[in-house]
Amino acid sequence: MKDGRHNDEHFILFESQEEARAATARYSLSDFLPGFFVVGLKGWDDFILCDTHRRYFTVPTVPLSKEELQLYSFPAEKLKLEADSRFENQIKWYITPIIFGGSPTQK
Repeated sequence: MKDGRHNDEHFILFESQEEARAATARYSLSDFLPGFFVVGLKGWDDFILCDTHRRYFTVPTVPLSKEELQLYSFPAEKLKLEADSRFENQIKWYITPIIFGGSPTQK
């Protein structure tokens, strides 16, 4: 997994097919959008998906619906991510909110 900022946007990218497959399974994406797999997250609110024709799309994580798919011009090979130590190696959904017993310093 690679994460960081690019043009004021935070990205988390799954670098290998194994990571992409695991994320696709973890999010049960095939139940909602068969034929797509997760290649990353954009701004934590949108999945970056790829279809079997190697086209990229974004879709809000909620609601996860085919009607919300939008073509995305994803320059994966040109994307230079700047590290942001505040969010390094974290996916927002894996952090327990303070109201549910989480810690403000939890990583």
